[in-house]
Amino acid sequence: METGHGRHAFASEIRELEHDLLEMGSRAESMLAQAVESIVRVDANLALQVVKRDDEIDERELAIENRCVRLLALQQPMAGDLRTISTALKLITDIERVGDLSVDIAKIAMKIEKEMGSSDLIDIPKIASVARAMLRDSMEAYVRRDLDLVEKVCKSDDEVDELYRLFRGQLHERMQTHPDDVVVASWLLLAIHHVERIADHAVNIAERVSFMVTGKWEQLAKSHKSTELGL
Repeated sequence: METGHGRHAFASEIRELEHDLLEMGSRAESMLAQAVESIVRVDANLALQVVKRDDEIDERELAIENRCVRLLALQQPMAGDLRTISTALKLITDIERVGDLSVDIAKIAMKIEKEMGSSDLIDIPKIASVARAMLRDSMEAYVRRDLDLVEKVCKSDDEVDELYRLFRGQLHERMQTHPDDVVVASWLLLAIHHVERIADHAVNIAERVSFMVTGKWEQLAKSHKSTELGL
């Protein structure tokens, strides 16, 4: 039987795990903000800083994975704790992908600078700010076991999808009316696609938090339900 002291130590380990996850999520969000800023300023040096930070995320992912494995191996987690740990293992994969996509966005800034192009064809900070808020809220939902935040994240995904369609249309129109901007517009089209994918990863996190809290798995975001139905 687990002693009170042992249970207390395990709870402390869980809190440390949550702290590590929040820090990893915060770093990924910071990379996204920096990557978008590098596009806005068309600043290859700033973009390079984002690329170099990717190792930080990879190191955090490995450290958290090792902590989770150790908790599973050395402790005897109850059902709720088991879901908390298994959810953490899923979350680090999504956060790591956010870091990767931020690097991809930063590399687009480098290409635009090389082309001596302008990034003001669309309002990319607008869609990125929503995706960043979704990432923050999804991570906070994990720590607080907050289903209201989960719902907020999933609803915000609709806003990202609407902005993506709006900006995609603006870029297509720009490509038709200003042939000289085709290359830069194509890169910006890819950049907003990366942002939209980051929002999807935030939804993944939120949906996994919902499972952790309720023990029931379901697709919560409208876009995810559409994909599930093959629409």
